[in-house]
Amino acid sequence: MSSGTAMGIGAATGTTSVIWSLLDSPVGQLLLTTDGAALTGVFFDRHRPGDPHRAVAAQREDARDDDHAVLAAAGGQLREYFARERRVFDLPLAPFGTPFQRRVWSALLDIPYGETTSYGQIARRLGQPPGASRAVGLANGSNPISIIIPCHRVIGADGSLTGYGGGLDRKRYLLDLEHDLLF
Repeated sequence: MSSGTAMGIGAATGTTSVIWSLLDSPVGQLLLTTDGAALTGVFFDRHRPGDPHRAVAAQREDARDDDHAVLAAAGGQLREYFARERRVFDLPLAPFGTPFQRRVWSALLDIPYGETTSYGQIARRLGQPPGASRAVGLANGSNPISIIIPCHRVIGADGSLTGYGGGLDRKRYLLDLEHDLLF
């Protein structure tokens, strides 16, 4: 069991059926997607337009289901997170990605709330050779389940904030939110 979520990362089903919902949050509107059994995406409005579930959801108004059990649970837990009432997510996750990407995303789940790590540290933890931090960074940047798979907790080796799909302003907000450990 990881400190990031009580559920591990499962393989995406590969189904083209995407059910989605929108959630208003302090970092803007979030698009939540599911394959019906697990959460497959949490997208910021500024995510790359090529994100497959975002593109499918945007075209399928009839697939919106704000009451779907997976999406309702994800929305509720995200609201608790933003209210500083939740540090650990307990959701079934099935992000679509390569086996290496899923290994990196699983490692992200082990970064404790309120802490950060570097791309190089993750590469070493995964047993990757020196210089693999770039590959880890690319996998980190492809994370389709923002916030819940905490890619925002990965920073540069020098402690600097580096790229983030939702923008550095959102990354700073999330890190600041988590560093206020008064609950």
